[in-house]
Amino acid sequence: MVYMFLKRYVVGPLVNVAFRPEVRGLEHVPSEGPAILASNHLSVSDSVFMPVAVPRQVFFLAKSDYFNSPGLKGRVMSAFFRAINQIPMDRSGGRASATSLSNGGRKLQEGQLLGIYPEGTRSPDGRMYKGKIGVARLALETGAPVVPIAMVGTDKVQPIGARIPLPRGRARVTTIFGEPLDFSRYQGRQSEHALLREVTDEIMHAIQALSGQVYVDVYAAEHKKRLAEQKRQETKQAAAELVGSAKDRARTAAQTARHAADSLTHRDRPAATDDDASGTTAP
Repeated sequence: MVYMFLKRYVVGPLVNVAFRPEVRGLEHVPSEGPAILASNHLSVSDSVFMPVAVPRQVFFLAKSDYFNSPGLKGRVMSAFFRAINQIPMDRSGGRASATSLSNGGRKLQEGQLLGIYPEGTRSPDGRMYKGKIGVARLALETGAPVVPIAMVGTDKVQPIGARIPLPRGRARVTTIFGEPLDFSRYQGRQSEHALLREVTDEIMHAIQALSGQVYVDVYAAEHKKRLAEQKRQETKQAAAELVGSAKDRARTAAQTARHAADSLTHRDRPAATDDDASGTTAP
């Protein structure tokens, strides 16, 4: 109820007036019954623009951090996401992630629309990264069709690090819905890892065909870890170079001070006389 109220009377009108987003292929989203809405992920605002475009409520698998953050802000955020019926998604893998996916599967079995980002996290550079097999597991477990979706331009109106989306120049947000993918012929085979990988890759290919992104055959989370490690190493190297430069400056200053002291000592020393030089005295 909160979700539809905000969509119809608050968020929806605001987004449509401020950004005038373009929507293509909306007819591919079923008007009733379950479907998995599988989208690329460029920005936090993907979860605003795509649901605004869809007449029905979309239940998202939202990262569990939104529900577990500490303090007053965390409690408010958790209450908001629960009020709009979003589903906590544990991305740590193993049993916790499987439980989260099962919660999403229950929504599909209830005939709802479930939104999911197969990449697992936002793209750090606008490219498309390898999809995780959770989306295929849901499709094979429930028999629900998968609607591939391309979000275009959301990374321009809300780049990584920006608090809220803002109209920026000629940036235009477009949401493109592709034709549903039917994997019902594989229903019940969600334990076959090779098949899950094949289905996931087919879904990612369909999304890429809509978005036009360059595809990278690694997980986005792994790439982000490598970027973070690279940045850490660069910071460490820069700090070492800074310390080395400071030591060089200190060494140069010390040498300059010694030279100056030697020069002063030489200047103040009494000049030698001829008698001093001969070692004799006058008779």
